Amino acid sequence: MRYWKLIVPGGLVLAAALLNVAGRMWHGFSNFYVNYIFPVWVETYGRVTGLFSFSVGEWLLYLAVVLTALLLAGGIVYGVFKKKLRPSFKKIYRQYALFYYWMFGIVCVIMTLNCFLLYQASPITERYRIGEGKKEDYGVEEITALRDYVVEQANRLAPVFERDAQGYLIYEGSLEEEARAQMQRLGEKFDNLKGYYPSPKPLFLSGFYSQQYIMGYYFPFSMEANFNRQMYITNMPVTMCHELSHLKGFILEDEANFIGYLACVDSEDLLFQYSAYLSVIGYLDRDFIKAIGEDRDVYLDHPQISQQAAADRIFLTKEAWEAVEKKAVLRTETVKQAADTFLDTTLTLNGVADGTISYSRVVKLLLKYYDGILY
Repeated sequence: MRYWKLIVPGGLVLAAALLNVAGRMWHGFSNFYVNYIFPVWVETYGRVTGLFSFSVGEWLLYLAVVLTALLLAGGIVYGVFKKKLRPSFKKIYRQYALFYYWMFGIVCVIMTLNCFLLYQASPITERYRIGEGKKEDYGVEEITALRDYVVEQANRLAPVFERDAQGYLIYEGSLEEEARAQMQRLGEKFDNLKGYYPSPKPLFLSGFYSQQYIMGYYFPFSMEANFNRQMYITNMPVTMCHELSHLKGFILEDEANFIGYLACVDSEDLLFQYSAYLSVIGYLDRDFIKAIGEDRDVYLDHPQISQQAAADRIFLTKEAWEAVEKKAVLRTETVKQAADTFLDTTLTLNGVADGTISYSRVVKLLLKYYDGILY
């Protein structure tokens, strides 16, 4: 009977592996799961974690780091001084290792159910027939029309906001509540976005996430949407909506970018509109430059991103960066490189072949969405 303590965690790991295989081999299974089972998690324990003002998932992540460090340190001591250790220490370490084994099995299942399976669902264009019956490929004319439209809208909004003495935008509303409201509104168009939304939560160690250039984070094991509280305010509305979209099963970053844009762009709140346009303007401008063959004269014949709009596209303010660097334990370059490698590897292992480059695929989704509207 005592072997069940070893068999059950192994069974959990095996179950997680089989679920991943099933998801990769059969889109119908993944789609059914995303549509009918995954929503249960945010409606149940997502409501429980939503009761806390702090990010439960963030602190669980730090706890996992501590538990892993204890396992490794104890393992080294156990291996090196095995003959000299008291039986009580050996027993305690073996029990701890068993506890860690159980936690590992549980985490494998949770990550599979709340993250990995979502990557295998059909793309949003198929699920909601976005661009159906329209072009598959878009050229210079379409990318130009879309890019110019977004630039003009951003330029129009840039001067309307109240600003402080340093030129930074001032906002006094509730970003979290407006983000939830806009996502619920978008749920009228996309069924998967209906239902309960917890309030987006600020990351406690936002400085560390700033070093990774991370604006937001979705914690699968707590069903929470988190945002970097130190980033410049123009990033916050679209980031909150982006992270909330993950809670509804849209795990691909280009799709979350697209949903974040749609949720914000139709808001009556001008900051949300501005955030939407600024979130994609860089992708569009880059693709426009490629489409015209980097011809400077052609580029200058089109609307230019205003100085104010360009200034509002910052990740952190100068003052915020100084505060981050002052408290930093590791160099930002080191943290950023490690984070990029981890994220790129994670995306690639989950079937996103182009890794972090996939974020920019939002341009193709926008081209399909605006087909028949702008061109």
